[in-house]
Amino acid sequence: MILEKGKRGEFFAGARDTFPLLIGALPFGLIYGALAVSSGLSVQGALAMSAIVFAGSAQFIAVGLIASGAPVSIIIITTFMVNLRHLLYSATLLPELKRLSHAWRFFLAFFLTDETFAVSARRYRMEDNSNYKHWYQLGSSIIMYLNWQFWCAAGIVLGSKIPDVKAWGLDVAMIVAFIGMTIPYIRNMPMIATVFTAGIVSLLTWQFPYKLGLIAAAVAGILAGMTAERVISLKKNVNKEEL
Repeated sequence: MILEKGKRGEFFAGARDTFPLLIGALPFGLIYGALAVSSGLSVQGALAMSAIVFAGSAQFIAVGLIASGAPVSIIIITTFMVNLRHLLYSATLLPELKRLSHAWRFFLAFFLTDETFAVSARRYRMEDNSNYKHWYQLGSSIIMYLNWQFWCAAGIVLGSKIPDVKAWGLDVAMIVAFIGMTIPYIRNMPMIATVFTAGIVSLLTWQFPYKLGLIAAAVAGILAGMTAERVISLKKNVNKEEL
């Protein structure tokens, strides 16, 4: 991949490299829009959520919780847990972005998605003398944002004209997508412990009201992963002392 120098070149390179990933947002945007309307959100409310939240998984879960009459506190906590992975994304990119102003970092943080992280992390790893790699991330962010808003709006329009879309079970698409995203990361014991524990707890708590089982599963998975990592670290220290 040959990148032009300068802000403009980096911006359009980021948008160009993200273009193949745009098609992946098509089904999720359409499904979100349709489910949002069928769950009782107004067209304006569904559009506002898409524009302000800009997180597919969080929007899916929030729509389900709203439909079930969950309290606002539960909706906030649940969507927060779902989006914890963005802390890892941000921590990974921080060494490249810490020289930027707070305004730049807040701006890029809002637009950070799985797709933008993937292409931007690759760009930051490239060894060259460009001082405008953050403009590459900006280009990726903007095109992803516009693409997501377009497909969500299309889903909202179509969903308002199709009766009982919620009964179709379209939200399973997001579950399948996250399974596909998770599998490549299951490479060590802490990750195995995290996934296995979260899966078991989610099965045991799936009947909890307001999707509280999701929070329980997330917390249990995180604790299991941290415990496994701690045990492995202690064993390594013991082995070093024996040597």
